[in-house]
Amino acid sequence: MRTVDLGALGLDRGAHLLVRHALAKAEVGARVQVRGSDPALAIHLRAWARARGHGFEPGPPPIVIRTSLEDGRWCGAVAAGHAARPSEQASASWGLAARGARVEAGLVPLEFPLATRDEIWTDDAARLYARAAAAQWDPETAINWAASCELPDAVEDAVVQVMTYLIENEVAALIIPARFLARIHPHFREILQVLAIQAADEARHIEVFTRRALLKRDAPGLSTVGGQSSLRTLLEEPDFALASFLLSVLGEGSFLSLLWFLAEHGPDPITRQITTLAAQDEARHVAFGLSHLQQHAAREPGLRARMANAVEQRFSALQHTAGLNEEVFDALVLLAAGSWEPEAIARGFDAVVALRQDMDRGRRTRLARLGFDAEAAERLSSLHTRNFM
Repeated sequence: MRTVDLGALGLDRGAHLLVRHALAKAEVGARVQVRGSDPALAIHLRAWARARGHGFEPGPPPIVIRTSLEDGRWCGAVAAGHAARPSEQASASWGLAARGARVEAGLVPLEFPLATRDEIWTDDAARLYARAAAAQWDPETAINWAASCELPDAVEDAVVQVMTYLIENEVAALIIPARFLARIHPHFREILQVLAIQAADEARHIEVFTRRALLKRDAPGLSTVGGQSSLRTLLEEPDFALASFLLSVLGEGSFLSLLWFLAEHGPDPITRQITTLAAQDEARHVAFGLSHLQQHAAREPGLRARMANAVEQRFSALQHTAGLNEEVFDALVLLAAGSWEPEAIARGFDAVVALRQDMDRGRRTRLARLGFDAEAAERLSSLHTRNFM
C-alpha cells in the first residue's frame, strides 16, 4: 500500500496536491494511506475524495481508494490540432486553447470568422514575427530628439504637412490589422502575433510622426476629404485577403517608397531618422502581405480575379476625388528642392515625379510576384489611388 506523509500540511493549504500526486502513480483500485498531523485531515480528506469520486476509509490513518471517475472528466477530450503545425480548419470547440492542448468536452463553441488555414496562413509567419520582435525600437532612445532642427518657416511647414499626412495613413494601417485580429481563430497564433506587432509598429509610427509635427508647431497641418475617402475604402474592405492586398501590397508598398524618399530628402536629421526606422518596419508588413497572398493564391486560383476586381472597384469609388492633396505634393517638392531657387524647385518637382514612377515600378513588381502578367500588373498599378496609400 502506498503512503503519503503530509506532515503538518492541511488540505486547506495545498496538501491535496501531494495526495493527487500519489494517486496518479497508483493503479485503479489501489489504496493510498494518508498520514499527517493536521487535526482536520480526515474530515477534509473525506470531502475531497468524495468530490472526485474516490473511495474513502476513515482509518486511522485515513485511506483514499483510487477510482477511474476523476479520469472520466477527460473522457471525450480532444486535442486542439497538432502543437507543431496548424490544422487546415480550426474548430470552434477548441475555444482559446493553445494549439495541441487537450480540450475538455462540453466547452461552449467560440466562433471565429477566419478559421481556415488557406484564408490567412503563410509558412513565413513565425520567421517574420521573430524578425519584427527583434527589430522593435524605442522612440525615446532610437531617435535623437535633441538634434538640430532649425529650418526656415516654409520648410518646417512642409515637414508638418507631410507628417500630418503620414499620421493619417498610419492610423488606417493600425486599424486594419487590429480589426482582423479579433476575427482570426487563435489556433493560428503566428498570424495573430504578426498582425499584433504590425499594429504596434503603426502605433509607434503615429507617435514619432506626431512628435515631429509638433516639435516646432502647436498643431498639425491639413486633412483633406480626398485623402480620408481613399483610406475609408481600405477600412471598409471586409475580406482579409483583399484588405491585405490593398493595404500591404499596394498601399504600404507605395508608402514604403515615400518613406525612403523622405529618408533621403528630409531637411533635418530627426525627419530622416524617423522615416528610415518606419520604412524598415513597413518593409516587413509588405513582406507578410506578399507571403500570405502568394500562398493563398496557390490554393485559390480565383483570388487574382478577386484582387483585380477590388482594385477596379476602389478606383471607381475614388475617381471623383482629388487624390493626393496639393499641399502634400507641394510640400514634397519643396523638401526635395531644399531651396526656393527655380532650378532647385525644378529638381524637387522632378524628384517627386520620379517618386511616383518608383512607386509604380514597385507595385508592378509585387503584382508580378502574385502571378499577374505584365499587362495586368501595369493596368492595376495605374488604377491604384493617387493618394499613395
